[in-house]
Amino acid sequence: MPLSRKHALAVGVALITFAGCMRTFNLRQYPNNEALYVAGLQQLQLRKWDYAVQIFEKLTLELPARDTLLPPSHFHLAEAYSSRGEHLLAAQSYGRLSESFATDSLADDALYRSAKEYQAMWRRPVLDAQYGSVAAGTYETLLGLYPDSEWRDSATAQLSLLQEWFATKDYEAGMHYMRRKAYDSAIIYLRDVVTKYPNTARSRDALLQLAQAYEAIKYKDDKADVCKTLREKYPNDPEVAAICTPVVTAPAVPGTR
Repeated sequence: MPLSRKHALAVGVALITFAGCMRTFNLRQYPNNEALYVAGLQQLQLRKWDYAVQIFEKLTLELPARDTLLPPSHFHLAEAYSSRGEHLLAAQSYGRLSESFATDSLADDALYRSAKEYQAMWRRPVLDAQYGSVAAGTYETLLGLYPDSEWRDSATAQLSLLQEWFATKDYEAGMHYMRRKAYDSAIIYLRDVVTKYPNTARSRDALLQLAQAYEAIKYKDDKADVCKTLREKYPNDPEVAAICTPVVTAPAVPGTR
């Protein structure tokens, strides 16, 4: 739902009123906070992110705690930071809104956008997952606090995507040790994929690699357990059949070598 519908503000002045005032940007030219707020919205529309940051930073610092302009000022400050590529500052600004104004109509929007900003800082699964973990926690908070939010389905989808990335990160670590024949270390990471992220695509891959790791170190019972799981979950998978079907050695024929 657009912000204008969710947070109608009686500012009393149309954006067009300030069109002529923006040729020379000066915070002091605005007679009151309402006028400054409207000017900030115009700077966002004009994609003048630096000016928008200046305006909304000033408003978030100077508006009284109960002023109705304060929550959307935090929101727009975060938008401006995000547009400048400053994802951490954007996430923190959205977070301040959701924490300080939990009953505001923008609170769930802010939580969702905060999570997206943290997620944007985890660029690839193999990199440090710190911000990915924060993003996942923020999505979970949104779903817990606002189960009827319009962002529910999107947050759930993003959580699933993050789970795939977490699984891929552990899987790649396991494969790193598999290639070096460090099977004990590989098993630790591969088992994490299976136990922590059982519904991801990487879970199957990790199980297959576990079977091969146990085979390599002659842990027959452990391999048998993994293969039992593989057969149950993927009964018609040819790769499962190839890895888990025992090799039958034909008995020697008497009188031959």
